Amino acid sequence: VQLQASGGGLVQVGGSLRLSCAASGRTFTDYAMGWFRQAPGKEREFVASISRGGSRRNYADSVKGRFTISRDNAKNMVYLEMNNLKPGDTAVYSCAADFTVTGAVISTALQVDSWGQGTQVTVSS
Repeated sequence: VQLQASGGGLVQVGGSLRLSCAASGRTFTDYAMGWFRQAPGKEREFVASISRGGSRRNYADSVKGRFTISRDNAKNMVYLEMNNLKPGDTAVYSCAADFTVTGAVISTALQVDSWGQGTQVTVSS
C-alpha cells in the first residue's frame, strides 16, 4: 500500500493540527494504521495506531489525552488530530500500515509493512 501524509506545519504551543494520510494501491481495510514520529537526533517513536475496522486504538503515553487517531475506510484515509501541542511534539511524522488481522494495532516499527513520507510538525514556544 502506498501512503501519502500531509497536514504538518508550524504551530504555537497549545495549538492544534490535523495530519492526514491517504492510502492507495491495496485494500485499505486489510491494514492497521499508525503514526510514528522522529525528532532531530532521536530515534523514531510510536505515536498512535488504529485497527482495521477502527474499533481499537492505542497511543504512546506522551500523547494520550491530546492526540486522537481516526480512519475513514470509505475514503482510504487515516487522521491524527493533535491538540495542546508542546515543543516536545516537534518532529517529522510518518504514517504507517501493517497488513494484519482484524482487531490488531501497531505498537512497534517492526510491525510496519509500508511507510509514508514524513510531514514536519514544528511547535514553537
